[in-house]
Formats: sequence, structure tokens, C-alpha cells
Amino acid sequence: MELEISSKFRPPLDPDFLPASLWNRAYGAAVRQSGGGSKLAIALERADGAVSVFRTSILPHAGANAGLNQRYAERLLKYLLWQKGGFRVTVGGDPRIADYLRGVYSPKGARAFDYQFMGERVYGRPMEFASAAFDAVPAETESAAPLGRHLEGYRIGFDLGASDRKCAAVVNGEVVFSDETPWNPSKQSDPQYHFDGIDDSLRRAAAHLPRVDAIGGSAAGVYVANEARVGSLYRGVPPELFETRIRRLFFDLQTVWNGIPFEVVNDGEVTALAGSMALNDNAVLGIAMGSSLAAGFVTPQGSITTWLNELAFVPVDYRQNAPVDEWSGDAGVGAQYFSQQAAGRLLAPAGIDLPKDMPLPVKLEEVQKLMAAGDGRARKIYETIGVFFGYNIATYADFYKLRNLLVLGRVMSGAGGDLILSTARQVLEAEFPEVAERIRFHIPGEKEKRHGQAIAAASLPAIQSKEKAHAVS
Repeated sequence: MELEISSKFRPPLDPDFLPASLWNRAYGAAVRQSGGGSKLAIALERADGAVSVFRTSILPHAGANAGLNQRYAERLLKYLLWQKGGFRVTVGGDPRIADYLRGVYSPKGARAFDYQFMGERVYGRPMEFASAAFDAVPAETESAAPLGRHLEGYRIGFDLGASDRKCAAVVNGEVVFSDETPWNPSKQSDPQYHFDGIDDSLRRAAAHLPRVDAIGGSAAGVYVANEARVGSLYRGVPPELFETRIRRLFFDLQTVWNGIPFEVVNDGEVTALAGSMALNDNAVLGIAMGSSLAAGFVTPQGSITTWLNELAFVPVDYRQNAPVDEWSGDAGVGAQYFSQQAAGRLLAPAGIDLPKDMPLPVKLEEVQKLMAAGDGRARKIYETIGVFFGYNIATYADFYKLRNLLVLGRVMSGAGGDLILSTARQVLEAEFPEVAERIRFHIPGEKEKRHGQAIAAASLPAIQSKEKAHAVS
């Protein structure tokens, strides 16, 4: 059977886009029309013992339905893995679905990248699959903890991006100095480059404080208990050096800084925290469209979870010939739609000719200049991303209990960012009015963007004692 999918909006520069939100809703309608189908549960277990469970239904697994079920289950698992994380997957329901997913997510399967990433690289053990009855999957045991909001004392907050590193000196929640330094970490094979660059930024900020009581930071990648597990920032570092020099990088920096409280988390989590602090509200999903797509989530209770929230790799586009992510090898995932990469791939369809060897951040700057000058070609790029985003917000709402959506990043700067958001709102109101009604959008102002992230990062560590404060020479 074929799913009947119709959209009210088409991205001007990418009209074949097939939104995950519409595909999933069409599939759900088909299941209901079939009489309810059969139950399916997917449980994901993480290293801390936390378990996330997603319960749904699939079509009767026969004939043409089998292919649709496989597509649905594989894309669903892909989303859950990158949203929640997990090394052990238990599939409850039809064992044929478990067998199919085990083959796809295997060393030689189509999702070999995900198998290796979730297993050895993030959780340090092989990824496992188990089959169970629907009611016999592990019980959900989510873990959550308060994040940051410690403002007292003399602190440093930093953020490590793909093209620059930011650092700020913060006194009792007020930024007294901020600095932004260009760097190119992903091309560097020597771990000392990372250590020296971060330490240099910290010392620049420390020069504006009488002492340093705590240091908090955010960085692109996956971090577990301050350990760097994987990240595009370290792509150029050989695996053996990653293990010996990068994995414990922030512990080494903490030692140099006299062992003061030092906390590092994914940049998306700090983005969400900054939004929660600015809005004085929780249930915040933070989205940063920069060199890639960063995301973080503050729960309705004001905590963070042990989820990964790596939304750069979740499915966005379900067409068969969707653009392929160069790192994961998968098609139709977030980074190709909500980042500098998205703007770069839309240049040719827009009729904008820029040198192939021009870096993506510079290409984005050129698009922003054209947009500011009223160029219709640049406008179509932002309208296209806006349509992508509107449909994808509906998908976020399927997987997150959110009421606040914080949107920032270089792609969102200027008039182009305003157009992305206004277009996304039009899509939401027309296609998903129930979602549009319950979500509040927030784009931080320039001061909030510069200082909010720094304050949020600096607020991560709790100060137990001032005895270890690092004196500034």
C-alpha cells in the first residue's frame, strides 16, 4: 500500500521534501484504519541504568505492509537513539521487527555508523538487541537532575564551537568581560591544540577577576560526567590520542586550574538552560542552527536528563533521495536542514554562485549580506529552511513535552532568521494548529545571545568551598 501524504507548503528550493511529521501522521492514520494494528514498544537502556520506552502501534505485518512497518520502525529507532541514547535496545512486539532492526543496526548494516557510535564510542560496549513481548520490555526509569543556576562567586563560562571559542568572566551572575577567538579544531590532529586554545581563553577571562571559584563550559559533542566521548570538534584527532588526551581533556584542565569545580556539558543543554533562565520557565527545547544543529532540553520540572539530544542526526525528510549527511552516511537528517550546511546546499538551487572552497561560515555571511540587500535568491533560502522548520517543529512536539522553543545560532541571525521563524509559524498554524497553540517561540536578543549562554555555562558548577579558588596572578 502507499501512504497518502499531502502538504500545504513546499520548500521553494527543495520541493520534493517529505516531512517526517506528515509521513508519521499518515502512517498512524493507516494503522487506525486497519483496525489498530499490533502493539510495538522500543526500550533504550543507557549506561547509568536509565531506560526510555516508546510505545506505539504498527500495521499488520504482511504483504506490502511489511515494508512500511520496517521503514517506520527503523526511522523511529533512529530518532530515539539520537534523542535519548542507548546501547541496549529491547523491541517489544512482533519479533520480525526486532530481527529487522538488529540487521540494519549492525557492523555491516545500513546503520553501521549508529551501531558503532552508540555502542563503543558513547557507551564503551557493543550495541545489543533483544526481542520481548510487548508487555515484557524493561520498565521506564528516566533519570534527571537539576542543571546549573548557580550564580554566586567569580566564575568563567565558555563555549566551544566549530569556528570560534567564546569565554566570559562572570561575577554573581553578571558578565564583566567576554571574548571570542577564531579557531579551527576539527582539522587539528594534535590534542595539545585543544588544550592550549581552551586554556588561553580561560586565562583571558580570568585576567578580569580577582580569583576564579568555578568554571563551566559547553561544547559540541557528547559528554558524560565531564568526559568527552565523541564530537566533531575532535574529528582530526587519531583514535589512540583521543583516548589518552581528549577523553579526559577537561579533567586535565581542571588540574591546571587547582582542582576548582569544573563542569562541561553539550552546548545544546546550555542553550536550553540559558533559555529557561531568561524565560523564567521550564519545558524548554533549545535549538541552535550553527555549523551543525545543537539541541538541549529542560524538562517541565526544570531538570536535564541523560538523553543525548543530538538532533543533527534525527530523521527530518523521508524521501528516498534526501541529501546525505557526510559524517553518518544517512539521508534526510537534521544537520542538512537546520545549519550552515543547509544554507550551503541551497546555494545552487537558489542560483547563487560562490567559490566551492569558500568555508561554510563565509558562505553564510554572503547569503546574509544578500538578504540584507533585498536579494530574492537569498530570501528563498530562508523561506525554504522556514518550511523545513515548521514541519519539523511538529515532530519535536511528538517526542518532547515542550511549551517553549528557543531558537538561535548563526543561521538565525538578521532578517533571514526572522523569515525562517515567520514561515515556520505559518506552516504550524496551517498544518498543526494544536501544536501552534501550545508552543511559545523565543529568539534571544543580541545581548542575551552573547551573555545568556556564558552566564548559563558559568552557572553549571556548584561551589562547595572557596578554599580551592584559583588565584589570578
